[in-house]
Amino acid sequence: MRQVVLDTETTGLDPQQGHKIIEIGCVEIKDRRRTDRQFHCYLNPERDIDEAAIEVHGLTTDFLADKPRFNHIEQQFLKFIEGAELIIHNAPFDIGFLNQELSGTTSDCNSLELICSVLDTLSLAREKHPGQRNNLDALCKRYEVDNSQRSLHGALLDAEILADVYLAMTSGQSSLLLGEDQSEGSSTIKNTRLSDPNRPVLTVLKPTKEELQAHEKRLMDLDIESDQGCLWLKLDSE
Repeated sequence: MRQVVLDTETTGLDPQQGHKIIEIGCVEIKDRRRTDRQFHCYLNPERDIDEAAIEVHGLTTDFLADKPRFNHIEQQFLKFIEGAELIIHNAPFDIGFLNQELSGTTSDCNSLELICSVLDTLSLAREKHPGQRNNLDALCKRYEVDNSQRSLHGALLDAEILADVYLAMTSGQSSLLLGEDQSEGSSTIKNTRLSDPNRPVLTVLKPTKEELQAHEKRLMDLDIESDQGCLWLKLDSE
């Protein structure tokens, strides 16, 4: 069975408000083992990026200025994922953005569900661990998956981590490295991951008390204004 673990980074929360994908990361799993095949690209969204989003992933308009547009990588991306089961954490978010991007191209495929099946690991985690935090960092801690490189969100790094979490969560495998011996009954995963050397280096500034209060108020306002609530508040409460 072929599966593709997928993650995206975006300019904001809602594709219906014109927000765009700025990074796609995919890793391949075949017969429950990671392969060395992957798909990764940064994208120029041709629009501003929300400050709150930059705080999450660190990607700026300056860094993305010379990157391709989605329609330039669309066929390569679709070829990589076609026929696979997509493994995505909070799948409606990523699928919603990708389908919105596809709708703006000349592609015959305007919905990923036409060429792939989708498994949402957030829903799976909630079934296995009701009432507990089930964001990616919490699952890494629960299944002893190394996420020490994850100072900021990154689509490819997060896809690699999610692949490890998914396999641990569904089988208790102790290792996902190709050719590495596996011991039964252990869920500890010790893959070594390297950060993308082309990713911009950011100085992390701690917010002041006033800035934290203003940020919290903004999230609460978004929660009230949106019919579906504020995604970040929901993730924080998991």
